[in-house]
This record gives sequence, structure tokens and C-alpha cells, in this order.
Amino acid sequence: MPKWVKMILAILLLPVCLGAGQTLWRVMRACGGADITLVPILAGAACWLVIYLLLPKPMWIYVFGHELTHALWAWLFGGSVQRFKATPDGGHVVVSKTNFFIALAPYFFPLYAAIVVALFTVGHLAWNWKNYLVWFHLLVGAAYSFHVTLTSHILKTRQSDITSQGYLFSAVVIFLGNALVLLIGIPLLTARVDLLKVLGWWLDSTGEVLHRLGRMW
Repeated sequence: MPKWVKMILAILLLPVCLGAGQTLWRVMRACGGADITLVPILAGAACWLVIYLLLPKPMWIYVFGHELTHALWAWLFGGSVQRFKATPDGGHVVVSKTNFFIALAPYFFPLYAAIVVALFTVGHLAWNWKNYLVWFHLLVGAAYSFHVTLTSHILKTRQSDITSQGYLFSAVVIFLGNALVLLIGIPLLTARVDLLKVLGWWLDSTGEVLHRLGRMW
């Protein structure tokens, strides 16, 4: 897809971004009473933030997850991995197929948080880990905070994944990807809002943004 097409698509998707932001705020308010879930998640996020600020950044762990996410999404789209390298100073992966999802996936898909969810789901089904839900939520919060802080950290430097897709298009995809993760994850974790209702809120919010823009013209 040519960059100028991506630029136009990014501009067209801006109202969807605004709608996603408004919906996320609405979901947070609707789930605000889920203290048994949100408090451990926020506590886990705060614990990681303290580690991030006070201790050396575990860049090899982040880079490994970053490159592995490229590889996983390449496999998801039917590609293969031909070369993989991860070091504290950076890494790269060579895949047989690429698209903007594969290129930008590490910036919106929280791999380690997904691993925590997958492991707990398997453990819960096998051994009924109901008594460990608080620790699960704590780890989810820490893992997602890890994703957000270190992704923000590397975005301060020039990233070929971003330049290859264009800055505005990349920003829109990364924002929508992270918003979608939260709009799905928070309702599932708190069980306070139905996912179909969240989708309806998103559509309504986007429609309101488009209506306001239409009135401005």
C-alpha cells in the first residue's frame, strides 16, 4: 500500500480514534467499581513503574519480545521466519511476508501480558486457580505497564518499523491497537460490561464525532 494511501486512511480513521478514546473512558467509569480487579491491576502497573524508574531497563527481555511479536504475527499471516536476533542494543527479524500489522504489532500487542493471560487460563482450567486471581491481575498490570513504558522508551528513537509505514499512519494503528486491547481486556477482566455493548458505545462515539465534524463544515 503506497504511503500516500496510508496517509489518507490515517486521516479518515482519526474520528475512530477519538471515538475509541471516549469509549475507553466510558468503559473505565463503568468498571470503576470492580475494586477486586482494578486495584491489583493498578498496583501491578505501579510496581513495574517503580522498577522501571529506579533500576536498569531490561532491554534484552523487551527486544526479545518485540522481535518475537513480529515473528508471531508473520506466522499468523502465513509467513515464515528466516532470521531472528535479539540483543540489549537492538534486534531484527527477517520474515517471508510483511504488512503493516506485522510491522507495527510490537507497538500495540502486549506479548508478555498475553502470555500471562494464556498461562493463567490454562492453569485455571486445569487446577482451578480461583484463589490466585489477585496475583493474576497484579501480573497482568505489571506486564501491560512493561509494554507501555518500554514501547514509549524505544519510540523516542528512530524506528524503521515506523518510518516504513509513515508516522501518522503508524500513530493511528498503534493507538487503535492499544485501545482495542484495553476495550476488550478490561471488560473481560472485570466482567462489568458486555463486549457487544462496548462495541456499540464505540460506534456511537465515532458517530457523534463525525456528526460534530459535519456541523463544522
